[in-house]
Amino acid sequence: MASSNVTAAPANHNKHPYHLVDPSPWPMIASLSAGLMVFGIILFAQKNIHWVLGVGVLGILASMFFWFRDIIRESRMPGVHNPIVRIGLRYGMVLFIASEVMFFVAFFWAYFHFYLYPEHVAGAAKAIWPPAGVHTFDPLGLPLLNTMILLLSGCTVTWAHHALIEGDRKGMLQGLGLTVLLGLSFSGFQFYEYAEAPFAFHGGGIYPSVFFMATGFHGFHVIVGTIFLAVCWLRARRGDFTPERHFGFEAAAWYWHFVDVVWLFLFVAVYLLGVGEIAVH
Repeated sequence: MASSNVTAAPANHNKHPYHLVDPSPWPMIASLSAGLMVFGIILFAQKNIHWVLGVGVLGILASMFFWFRDIIRESRMPGVHNPIVRIGLRYGMVLFIASEVMFFVAFFWAYFHFYLYPEHVAGAAKAIWPPAGVHTFDPLGLPLLNTMILLLSGCTVTWAHHALIEGDRKGMLQGLGLTVLLGLSFSGFQFYEYAEAPFAFHGGGIYPSVFFMATGFHGFHVIVGTIFLAVCWLRARRGDFTPERHFGFEAAAWYWHFVDVVWLFLFVAVYLLGVGEIAVH
């Protein structure tokens, strides 16, 4: 038992440079929503049930909104996001992107397994990939256009970052705004591509499953990244970022470049290498 003569330190006195976050419900809600979204994907693929997937996606988007709001408020509190905490935030973002890399590795692993060993496709009459009868997209059509859009968006977000570092607020806002518009354009074209797809996600076999899971999750990441950058544009317009302190924007830029790189691998692996019988509309 501690001696009664020991004087207790004030509750608000920090003996370390780290920031202990307040209890928050959003990590738990985001995790449950992500699990619900994955379960919804299974129901959509097997039973063509949509609403569970929709609830999961809405839960993730709501968690993003409220979690972003809390972190932005926290960043404005003097002394909270000190240099040590900002280093921790950088490490956290790097580890998050590394986990996302492994997430997509799983989809590429599944795709190349059947690409290299097409005889493992259950019920296939011939050992070919894509399976016989599957009509694929022309890679030099809409997929190439979306590739150019994402590559251009990588240039505009880099322009915005350099403008911020140089104190060019107008250039930063223009670059960020263009990046958000390009992200929305990519999502719109991908939605159109899915609407015109010659195969369906549910009941279509292994190729549609791998195609929609890999490109669909990438499309979801594009939507998340677009929201991330739109929030940064609003914060930049309000004057939250300075050339010295702008990690919120930096993290969004890292995430967007990651999304760009993943798409390049998808374009080469799924669209170029996976060309079979091209659908004609």
